[in-house]
Amino acid sequence: MLIYLNGQMVEKEAALISPFDHGFLYGLGLFETFRVYDGHPFLLDDHLERLNYGLSVLNIKYRFYREETNNILQALLEKNNFTNAYIRLNVSAGSGDIGLQTEPFMEPNLIIFPKELPPAGELFEKRASLLKLKRNTPEGEGRLKSHHFMNNLLAKREIGPSPEQEGIFLTADGYLAEGIVSNIFWIKDKELHTPALCTGILNGITRQFVMELAGKMGLSVKEGLYTLEQALDADEMFVTNSIQEIVPIFSFEGHKLPGKKGHWVQRFHQDYRDFCQRLWTRNGLRRD
Repeated sequence: MLIYLNGQMVEKEAALISPFDHGFLYGLGLFETFRVYDGHPFLLDDHLERLNYGLSVLNIKYRFYREETNNILQALLEKNNFTNAYIRLNVSAGSGDIGLQTEPFMEPNLIIFPKELPPAGELFEKRASLLKLKRNTPEGEGRLKSHHFMNNLLAKREIGPSPEQEGIFLTADGYLAEGIVSNIFWIKDKELHTPALCTGILNGITRQFVMELAGKMGLSVKEGLYTLEQALDADEMFVTNSIQEIVPIFSFEGHKLPGKKGHWVQRFHQDYRDFCQRLWTRNGLRRD
């Protein structure tokens, strides 16, 4: 398989970066994951906007643009003969001396990893349970999609390897936060609920898309500080991320839910299918 590394297409086994890269030494790096559907990188503009914001926070002097990035993606897909793919776009700070650097990083390492996926299809449901491990607080003002993934890794070890299980974090104050690699939503009486960003969660791109989509579907959207008891009163529940899309929950802490049979979950899934091959940004929903 070929990956993109600093302007070149290279075999994955031949990809090399310096051990002095501060992404390796200090976790100073960011990434975005998203899907390509029949050649279209869904919500690419939104992913690049979040990535560019994070780069400015970390003082990494690089900026991504749609046309340039999409040209690279299309070449990489063609080289690998992929039509539908998982993409990880990774930026690490680049090389520097040992020690914490305050000066800007001018030569980051840019890597794009593709992985072939089958065409998106049926809903895949999961059970969810609370994690004993609490969600850590962001390192800075807000949570970036950064290389700092120890909290997520330890949570995954706690919950185990089953793809049918999702672990849900609570904050240190006992409020619902997010899944290990997902955002959580539930519906009650035509209101879509999700934890607020002040809980320290990642503002997922699919999270933002679903909230926009809910408005078009006639659901009111509520963000807040929620307890487990409030979520267990839900009519339906699901989690989201850019690779797994909309994932219905059929059981949460042993409480039965409709899962993939839920009316609203099915509507979200169908609308996702309608838009995933053509939208560059969630803002396109407002013009559709």
